[in-house]
Amino acid sequence: MCVENTPPPSGRLTRRGVLAGAAALAGTSAVLAQAASPAAASGGAPAAGRGGAGPGGADRGGADRVGDLVVEGGTLLDPATGEVTEGAVVVITGGVVRAAGSRARLGNRVPSRVPVLRAHGRWVLPGLVDAHIHLNTAAEARDAVLKGATSARSGSTSFFQDIAVRELARQAPEQAPRLRAAGVFVTPDLGDTLLADPELAPLARLRDGVRSPEALRRVVEVNLARGADTVKTRVNERAGLPDQDPLTQVYDREQLSAIVAAARRGGKGVLCHGYSEKGCHDAVTAGIRSLEHGAFVGERTLHEMRRRDTCFTPTLTAIAGLADSSDPVLAERGRTYLPALKRAVLAAHELGVPLAAGTDSSGGTVDPVGGEVVLMHAAGLPALDALRTATTGAAKLLGLGSTVGRLARGYAGDVLVVDGDPLADPGVLTRPAHVVRAGFQVQAQAA
Repeated sequence: MCVENTPPPSGRLTRRGVLAGAAALAGTSAVLAQAASPAAASGGAPAAGRGGAGPGGADRGGADRVGDLVVEGGTLLDPATGEVTEGAVVVITGGVVRAAGSRARLGNRVPSRVPVLRAHGRWVLPGLVDAHIHLNTAAEARDAVLKGATSARSGSTSFFQDIAVRELARQAPEQAPRLRAAGVFVTPDLGDTLLADPELAPLARLRDGVRSPEALRRVVEVNLARGADTVKTRVNERAGLPDQDPLTQVYDREQLSAIVAAARRGGKGVLCHGYSEKGCHDAVTAGIRSLEHGAFVGERTLHEMRRRDTCFTPTLTAIAGLADSSDPVLAERGRTYLPALKRAVLAAHELGVPLAAGTDSSGGTVDPVGGEVVLMHAAGLPALDALRTATTGAAKLLGLGSTVGRLARGYAGDVLVVDGDPLADPGVLTRPAHVVRAGFQVQAQAA
């Protein structure tokens, strides 16, 4: 939980070689080459890709690869309004929704020479957002899309793999979710992450690890230099390691404030892993953008989060997974933490704290973000509000609120087609019948 260490890339790593090195580590180089070939542009995808700036793309030069598609005949659900439209049509050109609504209302705005995905008898909704996931390989990135996460926020990686995955998402959107990358974890013990960038190597001399204001700034600044979209840190130890105590605090409010200040100088926010009430309160009052996990966050802190518009990403999926562990310490931790976290989620919702769905998937296993919606609903949220945590709510957290989380004109052409009404049974979100990413229908690879 919260990032597994993976081997560093081989060879000398320089700043000019950042993207290539990270891509090699993440296994994306071959995929990018394949996506750039004429065969890849037409084979396996229902529409030919075209250059153009797609919504929610990386804030860099270059063109995103996008497609055209008409999704026809399903029941369209708009998470923002709760409106349901039967017999709907969604028109995507250039990777962007140009029209969505009933066939009668759209009339002649439905193009005739665009591939069609027939969704009769099924429900159609926007692709989901996983606001906390660790994507270390191209295979994990593709699995996330196949399981419905068409946009995501990284919870950090060990060697900047997420920055390469973000580029993969632009070049071959069928292969990866649109991603907000966090780079490397700002944590007291960097371990092998010291090898991720030569600028981090001097930190190996620090007897107490990354704790001083100067060391904390150094890690943040390296992340920003690498192009991170956000910064990830922690206030407590990890729940997923039996030899750590998740209620032990590793950074105090002053240290967290130094991290937040360094990130803000680069125009970025901070997501912070925390469990204890004191740790969560210190993190929130230090100015973090979102609190991750937060099993024992208290009412005092939730009120502060509401006042500051701090988002809560509880990662119920990860905490629930602990209860199934073969390790007795982790299993007991999961059984204890999950009920407390569900109570915290419901209290946050009732107070108006913004919530975002995140699975905290890592270590080669990708959980469907639809399962997090199921757990949000089980915690007491109405089904529509639970769905919003993985659509409009999470999109706002990622800074994509005007382009992700709905199927409306000008929004990203990311679509989920499911075999049932997600408001009656959110479980259908865990088993997508079809996934569309930037106008391309995503196909599962043959085994």
